[in-house]
Amino acid sequence: MPTKAAFRPGTMSSCRKGLSSLREPTESELVQGCLAGDRRYQEHLYKRFARRMYALCLRYARHQLEAQDLMQEGFIRVFEKLPTFRMDGSLEGWVRRIMVHTAINQYRKKAFQQERFGLEHLPETPVEPLAIDHLSEKELMQLIAELPDGYRHVFNLYAIEGFDHAEIAAMLGCGESTSRSQLSKARNHLQARITRKATLEHAGKASH
Repeated sequence: MPTKAAFRPGTMSSCRKGLSSLREPTESELVQGCLAGDRRYQEHLYKRFARRMYALCLRYARHQLEAQDLMQEGFIRVFEKLPTFRMDGSLEGWVRRIMVHTAINQYRKKAFQQERFGLEHLPETPVEPLAIDHLSEKELMQLIAELPDGYRHVFNLYAIEGFDHAEIAAMLGCGESTSRSQLSKARNHLQARITRKATLEHAGKASH
């Protein structure tokens, strides 16, 4: 079975020669080749999804090194669970779900239900959609990355991955009400940061 060392950034170059001789395989061929233990297909699967999965892991991690560790662990689990993939859906979607669960499992033991960040006075009812039209994707991802762990994880799972509160509660080991509360606080936190950013930018322009 592939090891963590096989997925360290920078180790892909040694396999480029083998990959160059391998035409772009279908998902079925990719899965069957990996199951047969063909290292070319294993490396090809990694290369096909690594960039997007790393971006996903960055949303759950505190920093880049942690994201790399999450991604490596996620790919180990992908190869361990590959025999269970039934080819009745997207391979990328299946890999993505494993990455999300890997990231969440790293944090689910933390008592994030007791997180207190000075936002308890904010309402836990649904808030207005975030005013993000003027933000770039990079700026929005940076603001999300600055959220406390509990807020960030629920926001990612609900707003980006599309899980509902029942699913999030099961993944994080909390109640649905906690998931809703964390999402509301995450939205309020983001809205406050977006508003502050816009105010500072406006003040900067007005001073010139």
